[in-house]
Amino acid sequence: MPTNFTVVPVNDEKETGNCNWLYSATEQNENTHDSTSVFCGVNSKTDTGSNDDLTLDLRRGDGTPKESSPFINNSDSEQGNIYEGKNMALYEEEMDSNPMVSSLLNKLANYTNLPQGVKEHEEDDDNRKKEVKAPRMGTFIGVYLPCLQNILGVILFLRMTWIVGTAGILETFCIVFMCCSCTMLTAISMSAIATNGVVPAGGSYYMISRSLGPEFGGAVGLCFYLGTTFAGAMYILGTIEILLTYIVPNAAIFKSDDPSGEAQAMLNNMRVYGTCFVTMMAIVVFVGVKYVNKLALVFLSCVVLSILATYAGVIKSAFDPPDFPVCLLGNRTLSRRDFDVCAKVITVNNTTMTSMLWSLFCNSTNFNASCNEYFEINNVTEIQGIPGLASGVFMDNLWSSYSAEGSFVERIKSPSSSPSIVSKKEDDLPYVFTDIMTYFTMLVGIYFPSVTGIMAGSNRSGDLRDAQKSIPTGTILAIITTSFIYMSSVLMFGACIEGVVLRDKFGEGVSGNLVIGTLAWPSPWVIVIGSFFSTCGAGLQSLTGAPRLMQAIARDGIVPFLQVFGHGKANGEPTWALLLTAGICEIGILIASLDNVAPILSMFFLMCYMFVNLACAVQTLLRTPNWRPRFKYYHWTLSFLGMSLCLALMFISSWYYALVAMVIAGCIYKYIEYRGAEKEWGDGIRGLSLNAARYALLRVEAGPPHTKNWRPQCLVLLNLDSENNVKHPRLLSLTTQLKAGKGLTIVGSAIEGTYLDKNADAQNVEKNIKALMTTEKTKGFCHVVVSTTMRDGISHLLQTAGLGGMKHNTVLMGWPHRWKECDNPVYWKNFVENVRDTTAAQLALLVARNIDSFPSNQERFSSGNIDVWWIVHDGGLLMLIPFLLRHHKVWRKCKMRIFTVAQMDDNSIQMKKDLQIFLYHLRLDAEVEVVEMLDNDISAFTYEKTLVMEQRSQMLKQMQLSKNEREREAQLIHDRNTASHSACLEKDADPEKVHMTWTKDKLIAEKNRNKEMTVSGFKDLFNMKPNQSNVRRMHTAVKLNEVILEKSHDAQLVLLNMPGPPKSRQGDENYMEFLEVLTERLNRVLLVRGGGREVITIYS
Repeated sequence: MPTNFTVVPVNDEKETGNCNWLYSATEQNENTHDSTSVFCGVNSKTDTGSNDDLTLDLRRGDGTPKESSPFINNSDSEQGNIYEGKNMALYEEEMDSNPMVSSLLNKLANYTNLPQGVKEHEEDDDNRKKEVKAPRMGTFIGVYLPCLQNILGVILFLRMTWIVGTAGILETFCIVFMCCSCTMLTAISMSAIATNGVVPAGGSYYMISRSLGPEFGGAVGLCFYLGTTFAGAMYILGTIEILLTYIVPNAAIFKSDDPSGEAQAMLNNMRVYGTCFVTMMAIVVFVGVKYVNKLALVFLSCVVLSILATYAGVIKSAFDPPDFPVCLLGNRTLSRRDFDVCAKVITVNNTTMTSMLWSLFCNSTNFNASCNEYFEINNVTEIQGIPGLASGVFMDNLWSSYSAEGSFVERIKSPSSSPSIVSKKEDDLPYVFTDIMTYFTMLVGIYFPSVTGIMAGSNRSGDLRDAQKSIPTGTILAIITTSFIYMSSVLMFGACIEGVVLRDKFGEGVSGNLVIGTLAWPSPWVIVIGSFFSTCGAGLQSLTGAPRLMQAIARDGIVPFLQVFGHGKANGEPTWALLLTAGICEIGILIASLDNVAPILSMFFLMCYMFVNLACAVQTLLRTPNWRPRFKYYHWTLSFLGMSLCLALMFISSWYYALVAMVIAGCIYKYIEYRGAEKEWGDGIRGLSLNAARYALLRVEAGPPHTKNWRPQCLVLLNLDSENNVKHPRLLSLTTQLKAGKGLTIVGSAIEGTYLDKNADAQNVEKNIKALMTTEKTKGFCHVVVSTTMRDGISHLLQTAGLGGMKHNTVLMGWPHRWKECDNPVYWKNFVENVRDTTAAQLALLVARNIDSFPSNQERFSSGNIDVWWIVHDGGLLMLIPFLLRHHKVWRKCKMRIFTVAQMDDNSIQMKKDLQIFLYHLRLDAEVEVVEMLDNDISAFTYEKTLVMEQRSQMLKQMQLSKNEREREAQLIHDRNTASHSACLEKDADPEKVHMTWTKDKLIAEKNRNKEMTVSGFKDLFNMKPNQSNVRRMHTAVKLNEVILEKSHDAQLVLLNMPGPPKSRQGDENYMEFLEVLTERLNRVLLVRGGGREVITIYS
């Protein structure tokens, strides 16, 4: 709502009074007053027509037009920085970047402010036209009916009766109960996830990926896609089976005169017709999905009508059973396709003659013909295939009747004179045989696809009026309804249909009728036609939904090679994904057997459901703040039970299919992880990792690790150049090669300045270091600090890097290159101070000299040695580091040699034996050599080198002192002159009478005095004698360097004890000189300083 202001003309600035602070300079056009205008009294009203030009049509913050700010000093007004209203003036600066809640609420309520990356994948053909949306669907139409259509399908009509007859009522009831319980528990978990926010297109894939992360989401999403695609193949195979077996058997292209070849001929017919059906359905889906959606209700009505016909038939059978006789020879069921009368002989015109059945079992129609032995000794009887609800057949069908492939379908309680043994002579006789071997777990795999389809409601969440209410209600009601239908069907089929008819999969004993159709009322054709259209519609739905699921996965970009399938027609239809789906569906068609395809899609659906339950359980246990489902009737134990049940059903159905499905999902998971689909979706696996990390950190916080668990947790200190790039990248290469210990790695650096000024630079440096870490394959964390001095920055890193028990115990840094040539001594003094800090913090220290000559991760040493010079005991770090380095392929072929130094009084032979035994107990393979250093006199070279070192140090100190004195005197003169000048101004004194504190004579005398002091100082330098302590240290450095050069001149790497820094800071430069002499002319040197604790042990 616009605000009205009163424009008051003012001629004098002083007359503005209290309104001055609200002054706003605004440009006037020709229609406004000539005088200056101010906005005063913001609550008063005026005619807005005269001030229309003051309202600028600009958009700031929330994107809505605002009026000029009435505040003084509005520097942004010239650029159009204007704000709406006055009550929120305190938040004007915030509104530049953050929208006002008043304008944002409408977007939030209508889901138009969803995070970037969430796209609507299911678009209709007219999505680009600006039309008023149709009323959104409610629970019944949007969720309940689609779930019913997807759950009830081909298995109910083609295999349910056979499963009841084979497994018996009790075991079938257990199968149905397990599968329905699995889907119910999954629906509860799915309802919790679906009501925890908006679920856009993608349905179950979106829920799983956003709950468990891109790796799990991609793996399970692709498994769900494969399951949906194979479900399409199963529905098409069911459609063809109904067409060729029950509607038009004569339409078969491949036929076999030999009964044993009929099964193979049928499979070939399924392949040919299946390919044609897949092609036609794909064309229908390609032409227009809206036609498939319009036919969905027709297909659903066929399903409902067929089920109602079945229930009507059951009720009718209680008092008027249908007439479907079954012919038995002994206890064996006979196929009624080749004869009409169930008798050996018939009477025609008072004449007894043999029947058609006789000619099938005997070699002629004569009574003295030679007949099958079983035919001769058993009678032919005829029983009712549908005895009815009141017949008492329920008890006969209570128990299972499993059989091997090719067995006779027998009636258990009928008399038989010989065992049912299949022989080659009986293969061509009109018996009903079992086509596959049956057992409990196999039936579970065949039945489970009949309870899938519970995701249909969540897939349509974008079309629902209230998705968070409709999805749980509609899905759970649909599962309850279908579970009732399945469980009641088990009881009805077992109570109404004869056992041999139930076990007759294709209805051969009832003249080729669909078994469930024989029970239906008013006609079996109701079930046949209804099931045909039902399975055909389900196949179309699968070919419609699967490409959209693939498109959703492809557009997320988590599987790079699938991104091509994210493209499609201009209206968004997934053309390429449809072609892929049709191709995979054709694989299922070529399998050709519905009983073999069903367990395959069972695996994929079970895996998807298992991860839905896992997602809910993880989110519930983590108790993340964003986990706030509106559906409250869930618990992590139910989700865990559902997950366990899914896993159990996978291995119960087919353990080898389960393993294959897991391998496929695992390969997809690792591929996504390897190719690095970096998506931050706030998933539960990341939350689980954080919780696990927190738990682990709290566990390791208890105390320092045992020696057996010690490993180098490195803090790598990197120096930066003037452009904030890393000076020595090979430090990261060395870190990677050291990480055979799998410890923590923190890469740190410091920037000089203040955080407010250098924050952006710090972020850029961190980005550059992380990129370099990726290049060098260094796995760890980056930590960049901003401090007023580099010295303080490194000190802060040493103190604060790491968290809890996961703190660094080792510091790795480079040697200050060309430190003597540096004008600023702070460069090398910081290095010495860092050494002191690591010693004070009891941290191990590794200093790499000539780091740029160290090998990269791509280099390989084919031979060479890693030489360890063990001078003083450092806790074993010197021996542990070569062991870790040799685990990396760069150093793998290098041998380890250990040198130690024997003094005059030491027994070098015994030292060597002791060291070999010690290394044997440490399980380290290394050559051992003891070097004897004789107590020679100090050479003139050493004496001279020490003298030059001390003279240089003293000279630098005097030069620095002279410089400081000159600066201090100049500052003092400036301060005195400033004070005198101020005093003169206050007294209005004459400039000639001002007293000068620095005269010309005094200046000449001071210069002569400084010159004399400098000359005398330099004379002292040439007359000084070196400190004996420094001479001894230099002697050690020189002699050790000579021995190391002699023994290790060809070594690939030299590890050496690093001497500690001097206690007095006056000897810092001498310390640097000692280290320089010690490592002189060596190629690669790693100076090692222990942290004051044992890091290697001989004990297990």
